[in-house]
Amino acid sequence: MPRLVMKFGGTSVATVDRIRNVARHVAREVRAGYEVAVVVSAMSGKTNELVAWCKEASPLYAQSEYDAVVASGEQVTSGLLAVVLNEMGLKARSWQGWQIPIETSDQHGSARIQHIDGARLDAGFKRGEVAVIAGFQGIHPETGRVTTLGRGGSDTSAVAVAAAIGAERCDIYTDVDGVYTTDPRVVPRAKRLERVAFEEMLEMASLGAKVLQVRSVELAMVHRVPTTVRSSFDDPDDARPGTLICDEDDIVEQQIITGIAFSKDEAQITLRRVKDKPGIAAAIFGPLADANINVDMIIQVVSGDGAATDMTFTVPAAEYERSRAILDAQRHAVEFERIEGATDVVKVSAIGVGMRSHAGVAAKAFRALAEKGINIRAITTSEIKFSVLIDAAYTELAVRTLHSLYGLDKA
Repeated sequence: MPRLVMKFGGTSVATVDRIRNVARHVAREVRAGYEVAVVVSAMSGKTNELVAWCKEASPLYAQSEYDAVVASGEQVTSGLLAVVLNEMGLKARSWQGWQIPIETSDQHGSARIQHIDGARLDAGFKRGEVAVIAGFQGIHPETGRVTTLGRGGSDTSAVAVAAAIGAERCDIYTDVDGVYTTDPRVVPRAKRLERVAFEEMLEMASLGAKVLQVRSVELAMVHRVPTTVRSSFDDPDDARPGTLICDEDDIVEQQIITGIAFSKDEAQITLRRVKDKPGIAAAIFGPLADANINVDMIIQVVSGDGAATDMTFTVPAAEYERSRAILDAQRHAVEFERIEGATDVVKVSAIGVGMRSHAGVAAKAFRALAEKGINIRAITTSEIKFSVLIDAAYTELAVRTLHSLYGLDKA
């Protein structure tokens, strides 16, 4: 029988009534002839509550004990869904990450999945059971301690399980009915996409689209797991197909630009009059990397005399103050005159595999933004996307301008 993994997020399982609705979605797929594994998140708000308890208990809690506490949210949900499924007459049992086992690294709070042994799940399928799996968690095989995968880790759990058991596809159920050309709250005419290439979804997830966690898309792309984004709030007996994330070759008609993403989690830092000599870039970005601070857009402008340069780059907004402190500590090694920064900036990006075969796509956007009076602070490009850093006040105008420019209002 074909296998299917279904993942339900926190809002989908926020109450027992919603868990019953989830069970109806599961029952539909069982009736359709699938062997089903369900991956669940904690009930909406529960993880935040558990995190708050850890902080209340001690500001300096051990990460391993933090994982032991926060992993319990998914344990509750998996048990409740198994109870409801059994009440409906479907054989089901709950599984915790360590019972399968889902083996991970020992980086508590942000562990990475290293191996999943699907033998126990296989045995359960042969018994006709629906496997209800606690997402977001695993176990480090050497220490035997429970680990968690970081925020949004249940998406990653689901895709990894799908790859391990050879599932036909992985359906991610959320509170939206698919992937849109941009945020419908900003552009009411945004359209739901029927299909998105893995590479495009990876860029969209990393550039601000909150539909899927970046690591889950990476796994889906590496293991070629077709992944569908669907709404759990659809009528289980009349559910819409959602958006399929798949290989580029499986998309017949490809837009030049597939979507517009934006991220408000950006801060800009500029180092003025940095001495222009070999090793300066390493002196600036090495300490930031050692502190696990991700640097994104980088612009270097050499002065007319060639003796000094201005260096501008972006970091996550939450890391702005820490980044400035690290750079201030490096002032003598880097030899810059002063440091400037801004947190009222936004990164707006256009993504599409069609950019590979079309010239002038980005230049067209730059002209359109200029006509709207929007100043571009920084630009980065890749084969299938370009990003611009602009003042936050122009976010909605820029997104709407680009969305219309590339015909996405008519998609």
